[in-house]
Amino acid sequence: MDSVLKSIRASLVPIHREGYPFIAILAFLSLFLGWLWGPLFWLGLVVTAWCIYFFRDPPRVTPLDPSLVISPADGRVSQVGPAVPPPELELGPAPRLRISVFMNVFNCHVNRAPVSGRIRRIAYKPGKFLNAELDKASEFNERNGLVLDSQHGTVAVVQIAGLVARRIVCFSREAEQLSVGQRFGLIRFGSRLDVYLPEGAEPIVAVGQIAIAGETTLARFGGGLADPAVRIE
Repeated sequence: MDSVLKSIRASLVPIHREGYPFIAILAFLSLFLGWLWGPLFWLGLVVTAWCIYFFRDPPRVTPLDPSLVISPADGRVSQVGPAVPPPELELGPAPRLRISVFMNVFNCHVNRAPVSGRIRRIAYKPGKFLNAELDKASEFNERNGLVLDSQHGTVAVVQIAGLVARRIVCFSREAEQLSVGQRFGLIRFGSRLDVYLPEGAEPIVAVGQIAIAGETTLARFGGGLADPAVRIE
């Protein structure tokens, strides 16, 4: 019996704790609506099942090669090219390579660190809730940015709220050391992640490609360490 229970637990996808209140509320509403009228229970059950699916947090196998930049989100690569980082990140006016990953409401929304590094700065900026696939969403939408000091220079990852997203969650704090693939936040419900990379990074994904958080390689650094004073502990 114990082996059967262990097999069942191993086959179930973990649910992130951020989803527990939503799942509980929807389950209660399903029962209440079913009490009012039976068919409404099944409708509520479908919505509850979707909410459980949305907040899934499956384990991921992250490449350990320090020259790789790993996707911070599940979704579709929507932009690859130069762009000026948001001013609140204090990275200067020069364009950097930006790779954007768009998450729809069916993607896993747990965000993971694209590289290993120490968090130099976390900057939140309120804003609008435009379609996250639009280029201007990087400028006008509500967002939260993390600036990481990595072995290859400064890397920024920005959580951007989308058309139906109304809550950006960040688990990390400034001065915290993140390992590549480590969970640092999530966004509810549908959004985008932008990664800004220093000189020397070369993209190895194309627009339209599907990315998996913590596993898919977005870019690669070609040379040695950008700054010998920056170390990964």
